[in-house]
Amino acid sequence: MMPLNWIFSFIFFLSIFIIFIIMNYYIFNYKINFNNNNKLNLINKNNMTWKW
Repeated sequence: MMPLNWIFSFIFFLSIFIIFIIMNYYIFNYKINFNNNNKLNLINKNNMTWKW
């Protein structure tokens, strides 16, 4: 049962990491759209920078 336990813990932490990346991406896009509401929504594709 020990390798099964390691596999479960690995999948658990990997899913937490993937959820963190997805939420960071969506929060970043929401802030860009919120700040550029009055402009013409011109978003640079090269402006994607991670904060961590």
